[in-house]
Amino acid sequence: MTQKSSEVFEKHADSGSHVTGTSEYVRLVISEEPRAVEAEILLPRAESRFKSFWWWIKSFLWCVVIVILAFILIRWGVPPFFEKVLYPIMEWEATAFGRPVLALVLVASLAFFPVFLIPSGPSMWLTGMIFGYGLGFIIIIVGTTIGMVLPYLIGLMFRDRIHRWLKRWPHNAAMIRLAGEGNWFRQFQVVALFRVSPFPYTIFNYAVVVTNMRFWPYLSGSVAGMVPEAFIYIYSGRLLKTLADAQYGKHHLTTVEIVYNIISFIIAIVTTIAFTVYAKRTLNELKMTGLNEEVTSVSENGCFEMEKLPP
Repeated sequence: MTQKSSEVFEKHADSGSHVTGTSEYVRLVISEEPRAVEAEILLPRAESRFKSFWWWIKSFLWCVVIVILAFILIRWGVPPFFEKVLYPIMEWEATAFGRPVLALVLVASLAFFPVFLIPSGPSMWLTGMIFGYGLGFIIIIVGTTIGMVLPYLIGLMFRDRIHRWLKRWPHNAAMIRLAGEGNWFRQFQVVALFRVSPFPYTIFNYAVVVTNMRFWPYLSGSVAGMVPEAFIYIYSGRLLKTLADAQYGKHHLTTVEIVYNIISFIIAIVTTIAFTVYAKRTLNELKMTGLNEEVTSVSENGCFEMEKLPP
């Protein structure tokens, strides 16, 4: 009887130790999984907050640097620029051409400069200085539209060569490939963002032909993306003309005009930075979404194919 009782006690002890071991296993392994998941969730949140905080610090520092550079430029760079460059150009355009001929010259420069990868910013500044917001906006839109269509049509004849050239810069190629993905509106949206972003638009005009981009989304998105840039160039051109007239005594700035020019200049800078940052962040988000879709497709299909040139 005593022996049976001891055996029962030993079995009970063994089962208890087994339960204890199992509970230890549950506590150490299973119960720790939610904590691990929580840690994995909290870690990206902390990293996201840190990145957001660091982004604001960098933005503030960049604003300080821009203000300092603007002060240095206005204090020591603008007067020689007015005297040696701007004022002679204004006198030349006032005497050498009539306004219709000058408008055609500016349209031609805006149309053909991008073909040779030449920035057309000076032509847009000059357009704003001479023609203002109304006619100047029409000249810029007409000229830049031609300047975006011509490289596109020329690039179609050299698609294979451009495709091989882009393989040397996979990061830029991945960004450009975004333009050809999705439906009509998606292509329109991405092209408009490219026009606002700091990506070199003269290169984009040629490189976009290697994607599945259709012509009409490319054209309409390009025109839509050029609208804010056109107004900013016209405004800056008018501001330069106002400062040049004040510099050479042709016009005396009142206190109201000075305050207006300062406030409008700050608004223009903030708007430009906001458009640029928004476009860059949106393009990066679209790029990451596309990469995630590619990874998912590769994991499902079990294979990966090199990107081919679209027909």
